[in-house]
Amino acid sequence: MKTFRLTIARVGENLFDGEAVSVSLPGTEGVFEVLAHHEAFVSELKPGKARVAAADGTTHHFEISQKGLAEVSHNQVTVIL
Repeated sequence: MKTFRLTIARVGENLFDGEAVSVSLPGTEGVFEVLAHHEAFVSELKPGKARVAAADGTTHHFEISQKGLAEVSHNQVTVIL
């Protein structure tokens, strides 16, 4: 199973920080999914739902209530809300 490092944070709070198999995020152009070794890019996020498939087999859901930003590079995804 291929994984990547995922951090989802908002000011003063880490929501998720660990290895993930996939993350689905609400981009301004529509929902997108990131898998291991995804091409590098930056995307603005809009309010909606995020879904994380963690490497340990668990699934996490997060509500995004305001705009945010996702950066994908070097097998790492950082989401700032």
